[in-house]
Amino acid sequence: MLIELHPNNLDERKLKQITDCLAAGGVIIYPTDAVYSIGCDLNNSKAIEKVARLKGIPAEKANFSLVCEDLSHLSEFCKPINNTVYKLMKRALPGPYTFILDANTQVPKIFKSKKKTIGIRVPDHIVPREIVRLLGRPIIATSVHDDDDVIEYTTDPELIHERYKDKVDIVVSCGIGNIEASTIIDCTGGEPEVIRLGRGPIEGLM
Repeated sequence: MLIELHPNNLDERKLKQITDCLAAGGVIIYPTDAVYSIGCDLNNSKAIEKVARLKGIPAEKANFSLVCEDLSHLSEFCKPINNTVYKLMKRALPGPYTFILDANTQVPKIFKSKKKTIGIRVPDHIVPREIVRLLGRPIIATSVHDDDDVIEYTTDPELIHERYKDKVDIVVSCGIGNIEASTIIDCTGGEPEVIRLGRGPIEGLM
């Protein structure tokens, strides 16, 4: 199913349809401030396994990120972060950044893995943040890749729907997405380190 949402005038009925689907174990594709992402309810292990199958990887080896509404969710999933990292995240978020943090004991249970780190996203896009707010918990995020070697990410939601309509429950359309993924900053070492430069600029941030 393709559901169109207008970020400047969100339809509460459609949002509820999306969150009801997630709560029932559904898998969706949704827009972010970077590329379109595949996601599901963090609390549904079967849905997480389905997303992993779509990506062609075992769930316990998947490096899925979590989309949070804001920074207040962090302590549920990661070990305490220092002042430097917190200030950096405060400057960057909401924005097209993924922060890699040390996972707490909750995360391996979610992913049925020995995962020691977790990626956290707070996108600068109202739709995923509203979905998370209404659902009441984070959702999984993993980028929709294109099969074409030249174009790395699929940006057109109608083409995404055409390709995934039999594989996911809902594709949320908010127009053409970005072609660049998020910038990834690893905060698990001594100093924050950019490990993938994407859409989020780092000038004046680090």
